[in-house]
Formats: sequence, C-alpha cells, structure tokens
Amino acid sequence: MMLSTLLSNMRSDLPLLIMMLLVLASAVAVVVTKHTGRSTFVLMQQLENERDALNEEWGRLLLEQSTWGSPGRVEQQARQQLDMYVPTAAETVMVTP
Repeated sequence: MMLSTLLSNMRSDLPLLIMMLLVLASAVAVVVTKHTGRSTFVLMQQLENERDALNEEWGRLLLEQSTWGSPGRVEQQARQQLDMYVPTAAETVMVTP
C-alpha cells in the first residue's frame, strides 16, 4: 500500500520536476549566452582599439615616407652625402639609337 502511494506521488510530481529541470537548464543557458556575448564584445572592443592604433601608425608612416622621399630632400641629400650636382648643358650627352 505504501509503495503504491509513493509511486502515485512520484507520478504526479514528475511533470513538475521535469519543468523545474528545464527552467534550470534554460537559466544556465541564458547565463552562458550572456557571458559569451560580453566576452565577444570585449574582444571586439580590443580589436577595434588595435585597429585604430594601427591606422594612426599607418598615417604617421605615410607622412614620414612623404617627408623622406620628397624631391627636395632627395636632391639635398644627393648634394651633401654623394657630392652630386645637376650637370650643365656642356656636360650633357645625347645618346641616339
């Protein structure tokens, strides 16, 4: 008699137990999803900051390249370091095929 009563109570409580487990699983899934989303957002922010820093460095490097490669600077360095000069008309030789 006692066994049948116990089984009867378990059968009536089974749907409630299943629903509680499903709610618990759902809550854990929400927590995991939120954590994953926040972690991904933090990573995205870090990558955007790195991208911005690289873009700034790229701009500085382009400016430096244009400064070092300007024709006036190249001519000045050629004169000072290599003792080069612009040839006169008398020193210019035309080569024809």
